[in-house]
Amino acid sequence: MQINERTNGGTTTRWPLLEPPEQRPEQRPRAHRPNLLKRRPWHVLEAPTGEFPAVDAEEAMGPQLPDEATVNFVLDLSLRIGEVQMSSGAGASDVTATIIAIAGALGLPHCEVDVIFTSITVTCHRGSDLSPVTALRVVRSRSLDYTRLTETEKLIRQIVRGNVGAEQAQTELERITQAPHPYPRWVATLSWGGVAAFITLLLGGGPDVALVAFVISGVIDRIGRLVNRYGLPFFFQQVIGGAVATLSAMAIVSSNLLTTDKPTLVVAAAVTVLLSGLSTVSAVQDAITGYNVTAAGRTMETALMSAGLIAGVVLALRIAVMLGLPRTPLPEVSGSTPQQLPLVVLGGAGAAACFALASYSKMRAMLVAAAAGAIGAAVYGSLMLAQLDGVSSSAIAATLVGFCGGVLARRLGVTPLVVAVSGITPLLPGLSTYRGLYQIGVEPSGNISTLMTAVAIGLALAAGVVLGEWLAQPVRTGLGRLERRFAGPRMAGPLEAADRRLE
Repeated sequence: MQINERTNGGTTTRWPLLEPPEQRPEQRPRAHRPNLLKRRPWHVLEAPTGEFPAVDAEEAMGPQLPDEATVNFVLDLSLRIGEVQMSSGAGASDVTATIIAIAGALGLPHCEVDVIFTSITVTCHRGSDLSPVTALRVVRSRSLDYTRLTETEKLIRQIVRGNVGAEQAQTELERITQAPHPYPRWVATLSWGGVAAFITLLLGGGPDVALVAFVISGVIDRIGRLVNRYGLPFFFQQVIGGAVATLSAMAIVSSNLLTTDKPTLVVAAAVTVLLSGLSTVSAVQDAITGYNVTAAGRTMETALMSAGLIAGVVLALRIAVMLGLPRTPLPEVSGSTPQQLPLVVLGGAGAAACFALASYSKMRAMLVAAAAGAIGAAVYGSLMLAQLDGVSSSAIAATLVGFCGGVLARRLGVTPLVVAVSGITPLLPGLSTYRGLYQIGVEPSGNISTLMTAVAIGLALAAGVVLGEWLAQPVRTGLGRLERRFAGPRMAGPLEAADRRLE
């Protein structure tokens, strides 16, 4: 062991390096200073003198936390709330901020959160003497129930503000998660049919086409619920939905029941309904905010569900050709006129409101979603009148939807995620998707450019919503002074920044 010598008044004192000297009996240790942790690195590099007392080896470093049972209870509560958000389509950054804020408000000052799309892991650090506590929860089910998400958001705000304790919050969360849907399932079925009907009107179809789209989409929803009872994977449900929509439209066209020259708008509306449940917005938000693993998982899910829809539509088109059903010309994207703009706005508002109702939203959320859909459709229709391309028009309209939702949704008691997803539903590229699939599956010289345009429109919508939410932050801060520091766009979870300091 290396020895250090120091001479003081002719007396030589020897002690090992990096170890403090033994205190003489007549020396009384001074009281512990609050800033001792800041001076600890100085003691490691140089032996302490009488001016700076030695660090007590029995003293634990780090925060003083509750007992282990309380830590486990708080972590379980935080994970359950994060699971509700994750299963409802919230982004990984929102879930992370929510868990950190809840844990800090309930007495756990330093936690680390890891979200990887199918599971959430939280680790609570308990200083140098105690091992950290880690809890994990798997996100098994993913269903759209925006009433449950909104009620959970209210509970989160109460916890962060200190109005609700851990046990009371646990009881309230059990009530929220175990409560039935606010509406019967047949209401959701009619709502999905309403989405298809309003989308048909937005695309330029007549009342008869809207009625047929309403019936077909309702049938597809009931078939999906039936096969879901037997545990059929969602990929094959998408295949069945795409095949039923296409074959039904072909059969109706061959029977001459429709007098319109755009019967395939029925398929386009049904495809839009099947695309509306995908988590494209969350995937783009996760990629932008740096949660690449979760973004990859969501993107893979979206791609797989889209592939199932593609397989169903192409299979139905092949069957129609084999059966000799009459081919119908692809509907061109109708050119907008100033006279048609009110109908486009009506279709956008109705489709967004019906989507919110199908996702079990309450009346206030439905009205806000209808306003967002109307704004998005009006902006999109106006830009198309100005001869702007579809991708740019979709991006600008989605940005405005995200901005309005970020500024007004929370003040109206609605989660911004509900407004964002509902508001861009009327703008989903159902017609472009069907056109691209028809060109690939039926025409001899298939062209994939139309399908790639549909993909570009979907990404533009998702990115526009995230950008609009980000642009709304300074405006929302100026209105309420609720948020001062942000790690990324917030579509769910608390507005206040979490305090991560060790105390």
